[in-house]
Amino acid sequence: MKVWIPDEIGRSLLGDLPTETTVEVFAGDGAPPSDPATVEFWSPPFLSTSAAAELFAGMPRLRVVQLLSAGADAWVDRIPAGVTLCDAQGVHDSSTSEWVVGAMLSYLREFPRFVRAQERREWAYGVTDELAGKRVLIVGAGSIGRAIARRLEPFEVSLTLVARTARDGVHGVDELPRLLPYADVVVLVVPLTRETTGLVDAAFLAAMPDGSLLVNAARGPVVDTAALTAELATGRIAAAVDVTDPEPLPADHPLWDMPNLLLTPHVGGSVQGFRPRTYRLAGDQIRRFAAGQPLKNVVTDGY
Repeated sequence: MKVWIPDEIGRSLLGDLPTETTVEVFAGDGAPPSDPATVEFWSPPFLSTSAAAELFAGMPRLRVVQLLSAGADAWVDRIPAGVTLCDAQGVHDSSTSEWVVGAMLSYLREFPRFVRAQERREWAYGVTDELAGKRVLIVGAGSIGRAIARRLEPFEVSLTLVARTARDGVHGVDELPRLLPYADVVVLVVPLTRETTGLVDAAFLAAMPDGSLLVNAARGPVVDTAALTAELATGRIAAAVDVTDPEPLPADHPLWDMPNLLLTPHVGGSVQGFRPRTYRLAGDQIRRFAAGQPLKNVVTDGY
């Protein structure tokens, strides 16, 4: 069995593989290391776009695509028949949930303002907001959403979770119009699907109370960028985002100048522990595939 992975370091992180397995490194650009027609298991580069899927036409033996990202939106509509698509659910729980909590604290405690003051050598004392006592609405109750909830519990917040369908302890997405007016912080960690594209539109934002904070750790197109820009321009609410639409955000976009926006360049999952965790998963999947066992994290219905 031939396997393609995107990083040389991955060879040492996959663990023991079946003796008949050949592992090659293909970073997604340039000449492939060998004939793509002989590859059965492929892990494309992290955050690679659907452009890499152009190789599918020359990969008749391909059976598994193991993504290194939790989101599969760039791939779901391009996977050929007979190929199983798997995401990296669970791998990014700690890193993304850390980003979410860090973004909340950074904005509410006004760290960006203090950093700018430090650059001016200015002692800019002032009273800030706080996370304690906030009503936090997490839209997306998957593994990342649950990881965020666990990390927020010690911060003395009130937590409400929302998912596509209601279940014990989780509200359905159809309840958002009723829930939004009572949320001080709204966290987005939903996958990008047809249903979630544009989920956060002008009506969604208008339903959020004055002074509330929108935190987007999902995908840029989950939020209507024009609607967000217009709402932030009023100063009524604030936002902390790790993703934008388009991405990267053009240098002349008005969002850059919004004082009530905290923006990071899609770094939620980009941490030092990323590769060991993802390649442990990939190695396990290779062993499962070789043994004819069920694969983990198979993508169905878009996620």
